[in-house]
Amino acid sequence: MKNKSNIAAGHLFNSRLTSIISISLVLFLIGTTTLMVLLTNELSVYIRENLTLSIVLKDNVKLADIQKLQKNLDACPYTNTTEYIDKETAAKELAEELGQDPTDFLGYNPLLGSVEMTLKSEYANNDSIAIIEQSLQRLPEVKEVIYQKDLIETINNNVRRISVVLLGFSVLLLLISYALISNTVRLSVYAKRFLIHTMKLVGATGSFIRHPFLVQGAITGLISAILAMGLLSSILFAVRDEISQLISMESMDALLISFFVMLAAGIIITTVSTYLSVTRYLRLRVDDMYYI
Repeated sequence: MKNKSNIAAGHLFNSRLTSIISISLVLFLIGTTTLMVLLTNELSVYIRENLTLSIVLKDNVKLADIQKLQKNLDACPYTNTTEYIDKETAAKELAEELGQDPTDFLGYNPLLGSVEMTLKSEYANNDSIAIIEQSLQRLPEVKEVIYQKDLIETINNNVRRISVVLLGFSVLLLLISYALISNTVRLSVYAKRFLIHTMKLVGATGSFIRHPFLVQGAITGLISAILAMGLLSSILFAVRDEISQLISMESMDALLISFFVMLAAGIIITTVSTYLSVTRYLRLRVDDMYYI
C-alpha cells in the first residue's frame, strides 16, 4: 500500500515537473520575442536620432548670431543635439577625407560654417523634416539645409517592415503559447477529473472546487516564469561579450519589461486555462468523463 502511494506521488511529481518545464520553455520564447521587439525599437530610435541635418550658414554671419541661433534650435521640440562647425574645422575634416587640403590649390577656404543637427526619433521622417526645413530656410542666417532624403526614407521603410513582421510574429507566438500552455494545464486537470466529480457529489460548490486548482495553476505559472527568466538571464550572461553593443545598461528596462511579460503571461494564462478546464469538468456527467 505504501509502495502504491509512493508510486502515485512520484507520478504526480513527474506530471507537475513536466508541466512546469513545458510552460517554462513557452514563456522563454515569449520573453525572448518581447526582448527582441523592445531592442529593435531602441535600435530604430538610435538610428533615427543619429541622422544629421546640415544647416549651412551664410558667409558673414557673426559668432554671436550663430550662438543665438544654436540656442534657439536647442529649445525647439524636435531638436536632439546641435553642433557648430566653423569654416576652418570643416576644411580640416574635408582635407582628412580627401587627403589634400583644398585651400592649397584654391588659395582660399571655399567652405561655409554649419550647424549639424540631429532630430528626436519621432521627427526623423521626410514629412516632418520638410516642414522643419521650411522654417529653417526662413531664418536670415541660413543659406541652405542639407540632408539625405533617400537614406531617411529607406531607414523608415525598413523599420516599418521589421515592426510589422515582429508584431505579426508576436501575435502568432502568443496564440500558439496560449494553446500549448492551455493544453498542458488541461491534461493536468484531466488527470483529476474524477476527484472533481467526487467533490461535487459530496456537496462542494463550484468556487470551492476551483479554488485549489486555481492556486496550483497560479503557482505553476509563477514557478515556470521564474525558470524562464533564469534561462533567459543565463543565456544573455553567457553571450554578454557578443551582444555588449546591443544590450547595455540603458537596455535594462527592456529586459525588466520582458521579465514582467513572462511573469504576467505565466500566471494569467495558467490561471485562465485552469478555470476553463475545471469548469468544463464540473458540467460533465460522470459517464461522459470516460469518453473524453
